Amino acid sequence: MQVERISSEDLVVNSMPDGSRVIRNVKDETVFALNATAGAAWDACSSATTISGVAEEMRRSFDSKVTDEIAEASIVELRDKKLINISGSGFKATRRQVLAGLSAVALPLVVSLTVGEQKAHAQNAQSNDENWQRPHASVPKSHKKDGF
Repeated sequence: MQVERISSEDLVVNSMPDGSRVIRNVKDETVFALNATAGAAWDACSSATTISGVAEEMRRSFDSKVTDEIAEASIVELRDKKLINISGSGFKATRRQVLAGLSAVALPLVVSLTVGEQKAHAQNAQSNDENWQRPHASVPKSHKKDGF
């Protein structure tokens, strides 16, 4: 099985200090947030490779405790978001195997939002802010005599 990134012409990638990544697809204006585990897998897929190759690169650059199952779960997350292509077959890790590896490394996580979804969320948050009223402090009468 071969694993590689999709064509990156339409992608803008920002690396965060904690190893996470924010990837924006300028073509469809989708934004992807990858945690550090998924970010390490993304980096490992910079050229055509295999699951074992991804796992080895993740162990080298991210965490020596990365298992092949964690690498495979990362690949599945990235594939589901259409950030990588996979040719051939051979996925073998079960959810139980992936969860067993959690004591070593966090599960990969990729979250995506379109610009329209982001705007809707921002507008909803803004309307909630407009309805929010700041609580007024009340000063007990006994303190008012002292000039407070």
